[in-house]
Amino acid sequence: MEECRSGCPAVDGVFVPPQAGNGAAEMKRYFVYVLESLRDHGHYIGSTHNLKQRLADHNAGKTRSLRARRPLRLIHVEEFTRRSDAKAREKQIKSYKGGEAFRRLLCLASVRLHP
Repeated sequence: MEECRSGCPAVDGVFVPPQAGNGAAEMKRYFVYVLESLRDHGHYIGSTHNLKQRLADHNAGKTRSLRARRPLRLIHVEEFTRRSDAKAREKQIKSYKGGEAFRRLLCLASVRLHP
């Protein structure tokens, strides 16, 4: 598995920060992500507190709306310390979908994937 300089593992070419542990002092983290269907090249935007498990669930067909669109690859991820911030960002990105702001976000994701 490929890793970034700080040791973060890569999931489908995007470096994913490690999940928070169970320590009381550690803050829970939330992620907003964008997936691309390798079948129809459509996009899916979601949020979760366990990115690795959520991606595995999506690609295992556990999300009915994405089952026929598999395989999926992670093309963008953002990290937040508050669930409300992650949900607000997810809503914002969904409002971009199909517009110029969404294309810019995907362009930035592409630059990070292919340095």
